[in-house]
Amino acid sequence: MRGVVVDALAMPADFDLATVDRLLSTTRAVRRRLDLSRPVEPQVLRDCLELSQQAPTGSNQQTWRWLVVTDAERRRRLGAIYGRGLAPIRARAAQVPESDAQTRRVYESAEWLAEHLAAVPAHVLACVEGRPPEKFVPISCSTVYGSIFPAVWSFQLALRSRGLGSVLTTLHLLYEEEVRELLAIPRDVLQVALLPVAYTVGTDFNPAPRPPVERIVFWEQWGRAKK
Repeated sequence: MRGVVVDALAMPADFDLATVDRLLSTTRAVRRRLDLSRPVEPQVLRDCLELSQQAPTGSNQQTWRWLVVTDAERRRRLGAIYGRGLAPIRARAAQVPESDAQTRRVYESAEWLAEHLAAVPAHVLACVEGRPPEKFVPISCSTVYGSIFPAVWSFQLALRSRGLGSVLTTLHLLYEEEVRELLAIPRDVLQVALLPVAYTVGTDFNPAPRPPVERIVFWEQWGRAKK
């Protein structure tokens, strides 16, 4: 009987690995290919947010909170606040060498998003209930943000599987208090990210170029590659 249990545990999970791997490797930060003309159904957002709740959270506190903004006037005002943060984007973009075409495209698309954010049909703010302590030591930092970012990624994966795209942005946090007042966010709630959400123009996203895993993974101690 014991052998049967061990064999069952050793069996691979019942997933279509090709599909799962494609979802994981092609869920991109989408900006220019967000479809600004097509509304996003509330039920689709609810379904994706419901899936996000299965993500792990520190000490099982489940402190993630989400604020969905679809009202045109609120999106316009959010877009105006967000757009005031373009200066640092442009300053950093100016430092990128001409030879780094990929990074330059990222900054160009970030600027495009800032200029068109108000037209994106849904703005989803990821938040955490409870503010971090004043002395934000590494363990508290990891616990707070580690309790929301897994859910954010799950939300983005769920969107991608349904033909929608998103991108994690934080520029609005330069003006956190203004956003708080605009959206009546309580003071004991920490804003973490703003995700513009829309259907995508096409779904043919590809894996991005990344360095070989051997260059970024060490074994047993820092600087030691696997032999």
